[in-house]
Amino acid sequence: MEAGLTLTPNMMLVFALLAFTVLMLVLEWIRADLVALLVIVVIGITRLLPVEQLFDGFAGNAVISLLGVMIMGAGLDRTGVLAKAASFILRMAGGLESRVSLLINAVAGSLSSVIQSQALSALFLPVVSRVSARTGLPLRRLLLPMACMILCGTNMTMISNSPLILLNDLIVNANRNLPPGAQTIEQFTLFAVAPIGLPLLLAGLAYFALFTRKLLPGDEEERQKVTPGRTETYFAETYGIDGSVIELVVTVDSPLVGMSVAEVEQLHEAPLILALKSGNEARLAPPGDEMIWVGSVLGVLGKREKVQAFANTQLCQMQTRLRNFADLFNPTRAGISEAVVPPNSHWIKKSVGELRLRKTAALSVLAVNRGEQVFREDLRSLSLRAGDTLVMHSFWRDLANAAESHDFVVVTDYPKDEQRPGKIWHAVAFFALAMALGLFTDLRLSIAMMVGAVGMLLTGVLNMDEAYEAINWKTVFTLACLVPLGWTMDSTGAAAWLAQEVLHHIGSWPQWGLQAVIAVITLLLAQVVSNVGATVMMVPMAINVALASGGNPALYALVVAVSTSNVFLLPSANPVLMIISGAGGYRARDFLRVGAPLTVLMLVTMLLAINFIYGRV
Repeated sequence: MEAGLTLTPNMMLVFALLAFTVLMLVLEWIRADLVALLVIVVIGITRLLPVEQLFDGFAGNAVISLLGVMIMGAGLDRTGVLAKAASFILRMAGGLESRVSLLINAVAGSLSSVIQSQALSALFLPVVSRVSARTGLPLRRLLLPMACMILCGTNMTMISNSPLILLNDLIVNANRNLPPGAQTIEQFTLFAVAPIGLPLLLAGLAYFALFTRKLLPGDEEERQKVTPGRTETYFAETYGIDGSVIELVVTVDSPLVGMSVAEVEQLHEAPLILALKSGNEARLAPPGDEMIWVGSVLGVLGKREKVQAFANTQLCQMQTRLRNFADLFNPTRAGISEAVVPPNSHWIKKSVGELRLRKTAALSVLAVNRGEQVFREDLRSLSLRAGDTLVMHSFWRDLANAAESHDFVVVTDYPKDEQRPGKIWHAVAFFALAMALGLFTDLRLSIAMMVGAVGMLLTGVLNMDEAYEAINWKTVFTLACLVPLGWTMDSTGAAAWLAQEVLHHIGSWPQWGLQAVIAVITLLLAQVVSNVGATVMMVPMAINVALASGGNPALYALVVAVSTSNVFLLPSANPVLMIISGAGGYRARDFLRVGAPLTVLMLVTMLLAINFIYGRV
């Protein structure tokens, strides 16, 4: 790095763009992917990068590798690999909570080394819920440790963590802007980070094995005593949804005649309306605008005495048994389920009524759980947030079809057909082939991952439409569009100027001290912006600090990429934590109590691993 760098107009423009990006990602006034698109447009207009390099991020090694990983992850899930993981956990645990928790953490942490963390958390949420339901163990003592271990385990390979996938592309660009005489920075191979990732995984396993009960205390009242035959008890205790399904026949004198389903639901002490029969047509989840006429039959859920009081008030006839809806309410066909709204859902900031789930997906929303609050009244006007848990009633078939949109993750173990178990060995074989090509050949990581993805497509593990659905395009666009921001920090000298200012104040510190400062700044930044954004902003500066202080720039860059996964303090800081926050009923203090010591442990473990396993630098 050149001595005495001065702040130029281009550097100031880059810093202004950087500040704008951070502000928008924190305040969420604009979607993250739209912010990234805006950034790339501004960079092009201001010519901070040559136009021919502007969209290279879309064809970069990081983005193509990510596409391949997402497709292979969907293939492994569709063939039942994760269902077998749940069965393995139950078989090996023998019902002991400590053993169940350790196995869940170990399996999830290990799988996160080869499956993208956000996808794995969404896929593993039903697995853990199933384990909790079958054993009666508290779900809140299983989910948060599992999510943290997924984040700890992502650092064992270069393919499951977006910052690590991005790292080699940032290193390639940094090599273009090295000062004269500087040695080219070596890129990382598939398992090059394992000597750091494995200690992080083991430290996390030990942390939760020793302290889970202290960190997430609970008593017998908090235990979810759910078994396949006691699901109704769980929903009654958790959400106050109890009673049985009862038929009400609307008489000629009933005031309900001429009212819509939505209007009836607004009446005082109205039960939950799950089904409606008008004429010869019977259906579950009747739309709110469906009209009620003389002779209509309502399928309602509630306590018999309360339903009887409502029937008397509204001049309806209550049937002694199910005559019209017995087939519709068969538990093998329909029932109550829980689903979590993930951070990339299109449902966020939309009201339940606006989504029109009854009309479009045949889903009835019975309650919404948000942290410690359970909403049951006036649900149509409730605006949904990431992490909300929805309690719904539907046909299992309709639930499965709606879940394909990825706007929610079903956490209830419900009857459904196995997808493609006959293709499991095809999926495993091509996944193993991709890993072997990435590890033992000189093929680029993107090519190796695409070999596995294309192999799964050719053998019928997935079809092309399913492959498109498996890709989180928001993540892809955010990654591809923020990459040029990191390039501009290098090419304009902004990163070198920042490194110069940092070294002016702490330049006399030892290498591990400089690494610690870089790591702390990175993990604090990652608490408020995406891990990709933090990586793009910090890697160029970290490399320049290493060059100026005589350190290894590759290891400094690795410190940044690993530190962006060290985000356990706020659920909003990482999609993995956001996905499980509502399902586990966690509060902010739960994340702080669990995350603060774990953050320090991961920071110390990472620095020790870098300086003693790789040698002092």
